[in-house]
Amino acid sequence: MSDAPPPIRVLVCDDQALVRTGYVTIFSAQPDMEVVGEAEDGHEAVQAARRLRPDVVVMDIRMPLLDGIQATRRLAGPDTEDAPKVLVVTTFNVDAYVYDALRAGASGFLLKDAPPAELVGGIRTVAQGEALLAPAVTRHLIGHFAQHLRPADTSLPARQDVMRALAPRELEALQLIADGLSNAEIAAAMFITPETVKTYVSRILAKLGLRDRVQAVVLAYRVGLVPGTP
Repeated sequence: MSDAPPPIRVLVCDDQALVRTGYVTIFSAQPDMEVVGEAEDGHEAVQAARRLRPDVVVMDIRMPLLDGIQATRRLAGPDTEDAPKVLVVTTFNVDAYVYDALRAGASGFLLKDAPPAELVGGIRTVAQGEALLAPAVTRHLIGHFAQHLRPADTSLPARQDVMRALAPRELEALQLIADGLSNAEIAAAMFITPETVKTYVSRILAKLGLRDRVQAVVLAYRVGLVPGTP
């Protein structure tokens, strides 16, 4: 009897048939993944996800009838239960929407032109319950739109609450997370082990009432903890 875990169930949502076919081909070739369905618009994505119960939904932002942001909110918003992980794919010319997608409940994002290995790795990352931010573009995508992150939002802690809740080293870790560093890079920067970084991340999320690493990044920019934000 095999002890191998069940495959990651993936739903592919994109309005371009060629893109969907490419994703299906790549994901189906992975021994630990199973493509359970496809959707070509936001309404179909929501219906398919609720019917097929995938582990991960690969979601395009620009789709007809219902865009990827609204579809993500319906599937993984704050009031949803047993939500699938949503991995948003985007291109630089629509990066203004990335923040909205993350706030809607996405577990992370990648660029559409990411190599296959990065896409596959992204699915595995979010399926394990970890949030995924493409480090190479975190500064561009979120930093560029920081002016939209600063207005008051009662769903996230205020700056004074963050400063009061976190220990100095946890605050340092949060700033490095927001700067797009991986756990290994944070460990090197803080001269600690990756296991300690994981502990810090868990404490940060618990103390601030955040769902995942993505919300931590959004919060750090929103309350001005990242140098250079307005």
